[in-house]
Amino acid sequence: MTEPLFSGPQPPHQLPALSPYGGPERTRNGFVDQLRGQVLQGTRRFGAATASLRAKPDYLIIGTKRGGSTSLARWVLDHPDVASLYPRRETRKGTYYFDVNYGRGASWYASHFPTAASLRTTGKVVGEAVPYYLHHPLAPVRARAYAPAAKVIALLRNPVDRAFGHWGERTRNGIEWLSFEEALEAEPQRIAGEEDRIITEPGYVSFAHQHFSYVDQGRYERGLGRWKKHWPAQQLMILRSEDMYADPASAYRRVTDFLGLEPFSPAEFEAWNMKATSSISADLRARLRDELAPSVAATEALVGRTMDWL
Repeated sequence: MTEPLFSGPQPPHQLPALSPYGGPERTRNGFVDQLRGQVLQGTRRFGAATASLRAKPDYLIIGTKRGGSTSLARWVLDHPDVASLYPRRETRKGTYYFDVNYGRGASWYASHFPTAASLRTTGKVVGEAVPYYLHHPLAPVRARAYAPAAKVIALLRNPVDRAFGHWGERTRNGIEWLSFEEALEAEPQRIAGEEDRIITEPGYVSFAHQHFSYVDQGRYERGLGRWKKHWPAQQLMILRSEDMYADPASAYRRVTDFLGLEPFSPAEFEAWNMKATSSISADLRARLRDELAPSVAATEALVGRTMDWL
């Protein structure tokens, strides 16, 4: 008998297959599209075969989910001294290696990066953005072991708005079938024991811990606390998502300074991956504010500033 993907209410339909990179798996149709897929597979195999020649990440944007990591990743890639992942035509922002793809091995991860020699020649840096890294309990340890010199950037968004945006994205992708209120009620049962299982069972990947943790992923003091424990303070930057969107030029300058890059201004600060959704009811928003207030206070104590979320 096949083990359910998660505990709690089971879906009324077949959930979409997910790619290694977190989104729904795309079916390749037609000769040209299938040929592109074969070429990409060959490129990935070549990258893995030459893993020892490939660079390690200079920076990691670790989240949060629905906190603006896609926008920041695209803006950083606009900088002339930042290289894209390999191959460039994929325009991929991250690999999900230190969380869900760790079992694929270090050569697979290295296959996504340009060669170290090419970066030395061009003077460029390279990195990735994966919003689940902040929440995954093993990601900071794994990342520290692989790329101890990398600089880490965490974006933190109002956890109430983050939870609603996360639910909206999962609904659009056909992964969530419950209403927001129903999903919040189901969350404790869905994710019960999943974090402990990730920690104690090597290779275990939790669908619910990644996709249905709407409130839990907003308890930043836990995820951020793990990164601060394993990462030197001078290699860790924490930004409020609201500040980044209110004044993107200033936030961008802080990020490029942190990464040791020359000042640069993109042509525009486009907001990537933002989707309009309905609003949260006042009663539900108040309930979430009350539930998350202790977590916000703990996060403020951890980062040493007021977040002005509640």
